Amino acid sequence: MQSVPLLSLAIWIPILFGVVVLRVGSDRRPQLTRWLALIGSIVGLLLTLPLISGFDNHLNAMQFIEFRDWLPDFGVAWRLGIDGISMWLVVLTAFTTLVIVIASWESITVRVAQYFGAFLILSGLMVGTFAALDGMLFFVFFEATLIPLYLLIGAWGNTRRTYAAIKFFFFSFASSLLMLLSMLYLYSQSHTFDMAAWHNLQLGFLPQVFVFIGFFAAFAVKVPMWPFHTWLPDVHLEAPTGATVLMAMLKLGGYGFLRFTLPITPDASHFFAPMIITLSLIAVVYASLLALAQTDMTKLLAYSTVAHMGLVTLGLFLFNQIGTEGAIVQMISYGFVSGAMLLSAGVLFDRTQTRTISAYGGVANVMPRFAAFVMLFSMANVGLPGTSGFVGEFMVIMGAIRVNFWIGAIAATTVILSAAYTLWMYKRVIFGAVANGNVAKLVDLGRRESVMFASLAALVLLMGLYPKPFTDAIELSAANLVTQAGRSKQPTDEAAGAQAAEAGRTGAEAHAQRSPT
Repeated sequence: MQSVPLLSLAIWIPILFGVVVLRVGSDRRPQLTRWLALIGSIVGLLLTLPLISGFDNHLNAMQFIEFRDWLPDFGVAWRLGIDGISMWLVVLTAFTTLVIVIASWESITVRVAQYFGAFLILSGLMVGTFAALDGMLFFVFFEATLIPLYLLIGAWGNTRRTYAAIKFFFFSFASSLLMLLSMLYLYSQSHTFDMAAWHNLQLGFLPQVFVFIGFFAAFAVKVPMWPFHTWLPDVHLEAPTGATVLMAMLKLGGYGFLRFTLPITPDASHFFAPMIITLSLIAVVYASLLALAQTDMTKLLAYSTVAHMGLVTLGLFLFNQIGTEGAIVQMISYGFVSGAMLLSAGVLFDRTQTRTISAYGGVANVMPRFAAFVMLFSMANVGLPGTSGFVGEFMVIMGAIRVNFWIGAIAATTVILSAAYTLWMYKRVIFGAVANGNVAKLVDLGRRESVMFASLAALVLLMGLYPKPFTDAIELSAANLVTQAGRSKQPTDEAAGAQAAEAGRTGAEAHAQRSPT
């Protein structure tokens, strides 16, 4: 299967179906539009499955590599490939798209073709971001995702949707310009946008600091890290359920730290690690306390995301194997869990048009199947052993304890705090007597919704009870990342001379070494 351009197909097939949906679908033919979107999302997911079956866990290199010249004079090419980290994120992207199409089947009734077309195009762009091995190609995909997301928030959101869309776009676009400056500096030193060449580039400490700040600005916003998270509660509150689920399930910020910041600027990463660890611990505690104070379900889940992603950034900057693996597992796992929690809130909103916690009570009496699924997802959000939420959190906390016991102890408060706000919300919404007439009229999950929730529940339990397939694929990639992050890139006098000679070559000569490793 390595000879088949699976990654290119996984990128372009959803985009092609998105264009077809935009061209063929309409509000006058909503069912045709939905079925086209469903077929496109299923085909997109099927194209990613051979990546799992054909992936070699024992090979410490990029796999399924594709290469085509794009702008050879500038060292820009269509370079694609995946390792154990990006493979799962590509599959998660395709799976998320299918879930969103199913979840939005009946809730979207206006501009149906534009909605589903935007999601399919966004899916392809997301896959491209995770599969890109060329810095400029990554930047193009990374920025292009802003367009459909902006439209989804601004066109199908709630009353303050325009404010939320502009705020999200401004935060993301402004920070990405700093990332572009870092990439252009790396190009000036290497005469190529090949990310493999950037990983081997020797940089002095001050240049590393400059490059680190540019990448940090872009990826900290997308994680989102505290205090760069302020756009997220507004987006969760105003955006349609599908958009919030997509942003919760797909972790561009954490992936950017893995692919760029740590391997390219290891000395600067170590220098800034105490600051990032501090910010991560603040996020774990402060965002959890904010979650406790919320009266809206989606806003509570937004702050829960900030708290749990604090564990991801903490694990990445511990610079040990178990912490790094735990951060990656947490990224993937929390994609399932946060997406499922947001979909649960969306199911209630579709039926009652409110997300206020006090508007519910006694939902289990009228929606027992729904209550059972939400109980499982809530336990995963808490980090109960046997669910996917436990695996990553436990590994990160163990990695933190190996660095410093008190760092691990503060990180472990996430278990207590997440239990407090998650179970408080579950008790208020699900348990007790039926609170009012709106709750009494609720209808339990239908077949479509049951299939959607059952697939998410299966993934949460599979990853919690048998995480080996995930950790086996991740292990070598994480070990390689830890090695790169632990090796100084500051050039010696001899290395500096050799690098100066290398920089004197023409772009075409440097481009001859374009093959990714």
